[in-house]
Amino acid sequence: MTSYSVLLKEWRKRRRMSQLDLAVEADVSARHISFLETGRSRPSPEMIVHLSEVMEVPVDARNQMMKAVGFAPRYAATPLDNAAMEPIRNAVTWTLERHAPYPGLVLDRLWRVVELNGPAAVLFAPLGLAAGNSLLELLTGPTMAQVVENWPEVAHYTMLRLRAESAAAGGIPDLEVAIRELAAHAHAPSDAIMGPSIPTVYRFAGHRLSMFGTIAQFSTVADETLDDLKIELFFPSDEQSAVLLTALTSQPLDLQLPISS
Repeated sequence: MTSYSVLLKEWRKRRRMSQLDLAVEADVSARHISFLETGRSRPSPEMIVHLSEVMEVPVDARNQMMKAVGFAPRYAATPLDNAAMEPIRNAVTWTLERHAPYPGLVLDRLWRVVELNGPAAVLFAPLGLAAGNSLLELLTGPTMAQVVENWPEVAHYTMLRLRAESAAAGGIPDLEVAIRELAAHAHAPSDAIMGPSIPTVYRFAGHRLSMFGTIAQFSTVADETLDDLKIELFFPSDEQSAVLLTALTSQPLDLQLPISS
């Protein structure tokens, strides 16, 4: 098991902080930070939490730090179907249902689909995406380049998002693999087509659908499961797309893709 001193130093460097930077932000002496990183001082559980909060260390990594010193993990990893998570499940369901007729889905740390609302289920079924499936596999496979007309630009921003998520978590191998694969297709948009946001423009059989997304995450998180969850909500970028999404809820359209499986 990696020692706490090594973990502390690694996270400090990931956050581009010197020992003095961390000491000032945490209101402790730089000498104490130095002693913790060399193993000359043993941190208390409270100090581990305090420094982790200053560096915005994910809760699973905080648990690793606790175990490295011999303390019990501070944060639980409660299954989403546990009774204690009922308020969270209710909040997720409330959000997804009220977002209709627009698509919404819930992703975990590795971009697996945890849940989706009705419009998302209808819309993404032709892409082979349903609860339990990996969005990363879809993004790095051949399908997106065939159905998204601005795929190079979308791949570019998706790659940047994955890179930021991986860096914030201290490196996630699955995301790093996807980043490398997307890099082969990514292309930054030219200034001529830059707008307030870069939508994803799908071309289903006979239909053009342009959407942008927003991401919501839980605040004041003290559980590994919640720390990993993201709610992604999609909105139409134009009136034509709004009409198409609204039509999906009343009379599902034939959205079979013009590609081979």
